[in-house]
Amino acid sequence: MEVQGKIKLIGDTKTFGNNGFRKREVVVTTEEQYPQHLLVEFVQDKCDLLNNYQVGQPVKIGINLRGREWVSPQGETKYFNSIQGWRIENLQPEQPGQGQSVPPPDNFEPANDLNEDDFDDLPF
Repeated sequence: MEVQGKIKLIGDTKTFGNNGFRKREVVVTTEEQYPQHLLVEFVQDKCDLLNNYQVGQPVKIGINLRGREWVSPQGETKYFNSIQGWRIENLQPEQPGQGQSVPPPDNFEPANDLNEDDFDDLPF
């Protein structure tokens, strides 16, 4: 499954227990008629996937729905759901100066082998 929206909040990585379990949360606001603010958890090595993202950035997150049962000391059974992220992708188009750049036009070699007499069968 996937969730798309803009990042509203990126939490710090938190470590729990003696085993060093790591969890990091991100809130994504969907862009639909009734926007939803979805809390997505990234755990263990997936926490680091959020390092290169910022608030306001449009993203697509690959998720798994998780559910668990808990029985209280009084014997009452409760159920909890969570959304766990395993992949995140930037949906923002690259801005000039970021990523790959196109060389300026004067860096292209001129085409010297043009033949004006070549037949062109295009209808326009």
